[in-house]
Amino acid sequence: MADVATMNAYQLDTCSADIAEAFGAHAGPDPWQGGQVSVGQFAPVVVLSGRTGAKVMRPMHWGYPTPGQSPEMTAPGQMRWVSSVRNLGSPFWVGSLRHRELRCLVPMTEFLLPAGRSKATQTCRLTSAKCFAVAGIWRDLTDMPVFAILTTEPSAAFYPVEGGKAPASVPAILAKADWSRWLTGDWPDARSLIQPYRAADLAVD
Repeated sequence: MADVATMNAYQLDTCSADIAEAFGAHAGPDPWQGGQVSVGQFAPVVVLSGRTGAKVMRPMHWGYPTPGQSPEMTAPGQMRWVSSVRNLGSPFWVGSLRHRELRCLVPMTEFLLPAGRSKATQTCRLTSAKCFAVAGIWRDLTDMPVFAILTTEPSAAFYPVEGGKAPASVPAILAKADWSRWLTGDWPDARSLIQPYRAADLAVD
């Protein structure tokens, strides 16, 4: 389900109004002032309104419950969250992936990946835009909406650090021209967008 050494934090260092402008979305009533997002926290996600078809921002919890768990039935502090999607054919994910209304865009300004054998991290951002979109899926639980990000193979921009290996997978960045295809396309077309992003357009530190 989730990647073994997956990303567990990203930055969204811009406010709600700027995110809405960048994505052509309605900001909604929930403010976002910018900051780091970790698994288990809420963050802005862009979805299509089921009523109007327009892009809207909604705050959602990062992480799906693991199979057999639910926030209502699991003791406080015992929940485990699945934050990323690697196996696109997994029965755990396929229902959300095939339904376009359950796909979303996850705004980021950079993401952080484990690097090498220490607790160091690599950061990745786009060279052409401050805010970019990662492919995501979402669903409504009884008490809150949740989302997870899709991952793909890393491009040549990612390199081994401290004798370690390059990351096994990285968030699936979507080109701006492909945002609508991810939100509205049928599954074969949307799936074709999940591929390594152009190395020349990435800055990895």
